[in-house]
Amino acid sequence: NWRERREGAEMDDIFTQCREGNAVAVRLWLDNTENDLNQGDDHGFSPLHWACREGRSGVVDMLIMRGARINVMNRGDDTPLHLAASHGHRDILAKLIQCKADTNAANEHGNTPLHYACFWAHGLVAEDLVNNGAQVSICNKYGETPLDKAKPQLATNLKELAEKQGQSLTKVPFKDTFWKGTTRTRPRNGTLNKQAGIDYKQLSMLTKINENHSGELWQGRWQGTEIVVKMLHVRDWTTRKSHFVVDQTQAVKFALDIACGMAFLHTLEPMIPRHYLNSKSVMIDEDMTARISMADVKFSFQCPGRMYSPAWVAPEALQKKPEEINRRSADMWSFAVLLWELVTREVPFADLSNMEIGMKVALEGLRPTIPPGISPHICKLMKICMNEDPAKRPKFDMIVPILEKMQDK
Repeated sequence: NWRERREGAEMDDIFTQCREGNAVAVRLWLDNTENDLNQGDDHGFSPLHWACREGRSGVVDMLIMRGARINVMNRGDDTPLHLAASHGHRDILAKLIQCKADTNAANEHGNTPLHYACFWAHGLVAEDLVNNGAQVSICNKYGETPLDKAKPQLATNLKELAEKQGQSLTKVPFKDTFWKGTTRTRPRNGTLNKQAGIDYKQLSMLTKINENHSGELWQGRWQGTEIVVKMLHVRDWTTRKSHFVVDQTQAVKFALDIACGMAFLHTLEPMIPRHYLNSKSVMIDEDMTARISMADVKFSFQCPGRMYSPAWVAPEALQKKPEEINRRSADMWSFAVLLWELVTREVPFADLSNMEIGMKVALEGLRPTIPPGISPHICKLMKICMNEDPAKRPKFDMIVPILEKMQDK
């Protein structure tokens, strides 16, 4: 009972710290891997809900980097985006949208974030939402669209903006809002739309122009407009929402699994040629164990002289011939980049092409930057594994005990 009261007090405290924007206290709380940053208070408000409501941008950054669920709902089905829009926090709204927040999520009243931005006359916030796929024609449970909630001038501006975005201004009844998708609900239909709210059934497919391994190209029509439709054979994406969250505890477990696998591979003599460690070579099985996949290991005569996925490749491996480098040390650098991925939830150098990455890493000193708010233990481990001197990088059998100790905390 004492332990439950203490944990309850700690949870109450984290909600207060997030409301007040105490970044230091929040970071210390997050460093304790026993704490669940997605747990809600009595009303289902998560720490991210409170930080977004009160405009605590730094705390929002920290929570997102640690794995906070972007579309989590409170007991009234409000998402953090609802609260940011309601209170006019434009900077936080942009962060949430960048992290794939659902701009058309409806709460228990059927109101979307755009409904609240319009009602509270946050014009710039409303425009940002529309520019990022928020629909102006969705009705709430009472038959009101966001335009109905807006003052005349704002309604006119949003209507013009929506038309430029290609939105239909025909009212969509609440029961037909098929795009509602959150961590608690699944999209009611299975369309893959670049622009939210466009149903595949609304497209008239007229003539197939071309077909190849990646998909089909069609000439068609949508709302009277001639269009070209690319239907992709998608293999790496699903319309089903994932309820699995990679928090710090899970990230450490994945890192430990990968380190154990690499420690075994490094005991082999000779080493397996042309095996490069990166996130594409790691598979997750049903019991959430990370395993090294050998499916893409190439024979030495395949693609000679080519290097793939340079974002994970050690600088010396890009600068020297394969026989001139220490493969085990190079793998440790790749592991450090994997660690960076696990704690930041980002793709390394995502804004650059593979050619640019390879050239900049090899010749210009481009390196992953460690953002603030990362656990100091993981941060220190990353820096050790990413030592510029290959000889000073640890071996996998040396870091396995470190990760085991971090997992036990």
